[in-house]
Amino acid sequence: MTVAVAVAAARILVVDDDRLFCRSTAALLRADGYEVETASNGQEAVDRLQLAHFDLMLLDVKMPGTDGIGVLEAIRLWGNGIPVLMISGVGTIGDAVRALHVGADDFLTKPVEPDLLSARVGELLERRPTAGIVGDDASYVALRGGMVGRAPRMRALFDAIRQVAATDATVLITGETGTGKELAAAAVHRASARRGAPFVAIDCGALSDGLLESELFGHVKGAFTGAVRDKIGLFEAASGGTIFLDEIGGVSFALQQRLLRVLQEREITRVGAVRPSKVDVRVIAATNRDLRAEVQAGRFREDLFYRLNVFPLALSPLRDRREDIPLLVEHVLRVLGKPASASACCSPFAMRLLRSYDWPGNVRELFAVVESASIRAGDGRIEAQHLASELRDASEAPEGPRYRAGTADVPERDVIVAALAEADGALSRAAALLGMGRTTLWRKLKSYGIDAHPHAAGDE
Repeated sequence: MTVAVAVAAARILVVDDDRLFCRSTAALLRADGYEVETASNGQEAVDRLQLAHFDLMLLDVKMPGTDGIGVLEAIRLWGNGIPVLMISGVGTIGDAVRALHVGADDFLTKPVEPDLLSARVGELLERRPTAGIVGDDASYVALRGGMVGRAPRMRALFDAIRQVAATDATVLITGETGTGKELAAAAVHRASARRGAPFVAIDCGALSDGLLESELFGHVKGAFTGAVRDKIGLFEAASGGTIFLDEIGGVSFALQQRLLRVLQEREITRVGAVRPSKVDVRVIAATNRDLRAEVQAGRFREDLFYRLNVFPLALSPLRDRREDIPLLVEHVLRVLGKPASASACCSPFAMRLLRSYDWPGNVRELFAVVESASIRAGDGRIEAQHLASELRDASEAPEGPRYRAGTADVPERDVIVAALAEADGALSRAAALLGMGRTTLWRKLKSYGIDAHPHAAGDE
């Protein structure tokens, strides 16, 4: 099932005291295939959210009584992670900064072009953690198993998992330490027809050659000193299911030959035995090494490499998908028993530190850092001082432009607003993030009608 079909029945709440805007927006979204309800003030919106589930909320900033920022703050404190598109009739950068820091997912100013509104709504629904999982078992299993991501690289990975899970092909997973290679292997298994059979994992790099051989293939009584009884190996234990060979790059040449026979003949011979036994098992291997380079260096068998590399899955380091960090933080907090959104549990400045760090240990390191910070924060939200010193030290200054100029898909105005939001409205930092001069940025602000004070926070 495609993403478009999966989100077609999404329920949207439009909140605005302008009844004409509510009616016209509701009509537009219903024409796009969504179920739409409206609310005319903040209190009514809060009541609706307590009574029913919605997949997206369009929320006006300026309303009598409880304004949009107040509504957003309240639902984030509840732990409601509903995507929120803030809409304002007053195009000030201050509104955008406040909304994005409180936890809004996007921001538009009135009048809103219908095509732009439809596009933004579709993008937000597609980026939901559950988007695309209706009828898409691989993505569902991956998310349920702890693989979380909205970045294009992760969507491509989930698609690849779905494709290969439908087969019995051997899979080779590559990626840096801490990127979640075992989670990816488990996702393939759980999305496959073998899901009801065992998933057996072993770290090949953690065992000596002799012990690894016995663990994988088993042994017969008397095969060596201490072998007082027959023992089945992991290949036999995983019969009908999947065996995951982590750190395959560290296996010796002799053992590589035995693994090659398993892949070629689908049979194993226990240590000390004479007759081989057939095995029905899917093999998924993983490594943080460049196996092609290992082959060229003569440390890894070329024939085994090609047998393993039938369907490669490459996992991206966290630094290449920084947009997933808020979602991952929210996932970690949920695992730790704090079911609240990342925006409610983590201050904007702490989140900027998390997003700017390079994460050499990848998601595994992120989990440890957020868990430690959560302990230090206690019942309060995570602030910068709760984070490890290396994160604070790494973000003393921008490392050059991180925002590209506008494209056909992303207007330059939106790029500038995003950079200003990250910089807390500080023009000098925003200019550095954009890779342009402060004067140039100031001219663009005026041309786009973005209201920012020349001495915004952080500028001297």
